[in-house]
Amino acid sequence: MVFNTISEMFYGVVDKYKDKVLYLYKNKDEWIGLKGSVIHSTVEEIAFGLKSISNTSFNSAILSTNSPRWAMADYGIICSGGCTVSIYPTLIPSQIEYILNDSETKVLFVENKNQLEKVLEIKHNCESLEKIIVMDDSYNDSEEYILNFMDFLNSGNEYSKKSDLSFKDLVDLPNENDLLTLIYTSGTTGNPKGVMLTHKNLVSNINSTIDGIRDSDGEIFVEKDRLLSFLPLSHVFERMCGHFCAFSQGAQTYYAENMEKIVENMIEVKPSLMISVPRLYEKMYTKVIDKVKAGPPIRQKIFWWGIGVGKKIVDLKTNNEEIPWLLQKKFDLADKIVFSKIKARVGGNLRYFFSGGAPLSKKIGEFFGAAGITILEGYGLTETSPILSANLPGKMRYGTVGKIWKDVEIKIADDGEIIAKGPNIMKGYYNNEEATKEVIDSEGWFLTGDIGELSEDGFLKITDRKKNIIITSQGKNVAPAAMENALVTSQYIEQIVTIGDKESFISALIVPSFENLEIYLNNKGVKLSTNQDMINHKDVVELIEKVVNDEMKNFSKFERIKKFKLLPDLLTIEKGELTPTLKVVRRVVLKNYKEYINQIYDHAETLSE
Repeated sequence: MVFNTISEMFYGVVDKYKDKVLYLYKNKDEWIGLKGSVIHSTVEEIAFGLKSISNTSFNSAILSTNSPRWAMADYGIICSGGCTVSIYPTLIPSQIEYILNDSETKVLFVENKNQLEKVLEIKHNCESLEKIIVMDDSYNDSEEYILNFMDFLNSGNEYSKKSDLSFKDLVDLPNENDLLTLIYTSGTTGNPKGVMLTHKNLVSNINSTIDGIRDSDGEIFVEKDRLLSFLPLSHVFERMCGHFCAFSQGAQTYYAENMEKIVENMIEVKPSLMISVPRLYEKMYTKVIDKVKAGPPIRQKIFWWGIGVGKKIVDLKTNNEEIPWLLQKKFDLADKIVFSKIKARVGGNLRYFFSGGAPLSKKIGEFFGAAGITILEGYGLTETSPILSANLPGKMRYGTVGKIWKDVEIKIADDGEIIAKGPNIMKGYYNNEEATKEVIDSEGWFLTGDIGELSEDGFLKITDRKKNIIITSQGKNVAPAAMENALVTSQYIEQIVTIGDKESFISALIVPSFENLEIYLNNKGVKLSTNQDMINHKDVVELIEKVVNDEMKNFSKFERIKKFKLLPDLLTIEKGELTPTLKVVRRVVLKNYKEYINQIYDHAETLSE
């Protein structure tokens, strides 16, 4: 299917697949499906409902977790000629207020009463906001500017009967250079910025994704595929891959009930494709290893034998070498007695995991690859729609983010920064020309802010964020990502932030996995009631010290973490320590735990090089 705009793509898909169930959601204990024809009529009514508010194009926002109504609201906004502003449902009222005002949002779709209450707190400060649509139909008061979703659909249906325009006329109105969406960056420094992405930006990335995969060993995103959607649709990675790309090929999308039900939903849905950030894979890895360690020695031996066989297979495939007959037979046996149990935990039907949004540990990628579960890691930013590069079946190298995407140019600047150019690069930051000029140079190159290197055969490797590079008092440059990725694979470490800028050595703030620590202490006959008691216990300190020291052997002397402090609570979005995409906001962490950091460096002179 050839298309120049997302609205054209949508219309073509629902016409082709009018009788196929494309969206599924769970109601009580039953998965309910929506056919292409139902999606078509719902989106048409949304588009006309928006047109009934204003005939000119305007910005509409969605504040909700993933659901078919999120997806249909997005397509309705787009097909009306408008621009979708995606807002993370985890944001607090003041953050929502900033985005609504900066984006000049006129219509806001909210998931339920909880989200509505957040908006009503700040509505009086949002001059451009005219209408609020409650997506679960739970509104029961009489404010004229608030409508339930079904009432809004009815208004759209009534308006369409009076309009001189058909739905096809609306679909054809946008052109490829029109603004499609505003996605606000997570704001690790200062206020978030509205990334302006056009139809052309997203369409180019969809086409590059599909073409890149077709050039490899097999096709991905095809009619037979099932995708389980749980990464927020506010996130450009899920939006492009799981929302637009999968839909463009007629794949089915199942919407997970919530983050707590993902494992249960995987077993029920048996997805063939899933998109996630590395944290999911890290947690899965830890749970598998925990279970193996709890088993009898003979079972452990068989498991690690299977992983060893799998790694040999992965190495041969990576180097495009032939797999010996006997090794293949060993792998088939390992797959039957070892790997099948791991695959069953993800539904037993998975073809590929996709990973993005943060670096994936090479150790974890190789582990799952050895078990016959392929994680395709890609790289990009909101500003690049998002994919700049990715590993593909038959074209993979663990520890890298793959080869450069079709139509994308990548260069490594003199200071090591990755810079990019292509049709997927954003139009700029909304109402912020100064910030736009800081990241897009006069020749159109986008400055990613990431440090990386390109191998001779074209694989891109990310070292770290430019702003995250730690420069010690001795002038040594240390990239924290590699150390953090190495340590977070431990069953006893949940979160870690490496520090040491302008200091004489590297240290870290570590949040342990309290669930696993409790098991560890119980096995030693120690019963403690609070997190604070656990991190103060000498056995815990010694355990984490051993984990850190063992992993640091693989790093240069000046890079190694020499001291650490254990934190009693998780870093959270609510405290501003994590972005909605779970990236660490270092400036907030450093501020919140200043006392801990001061304690680390009180005696720095005794450990300096």
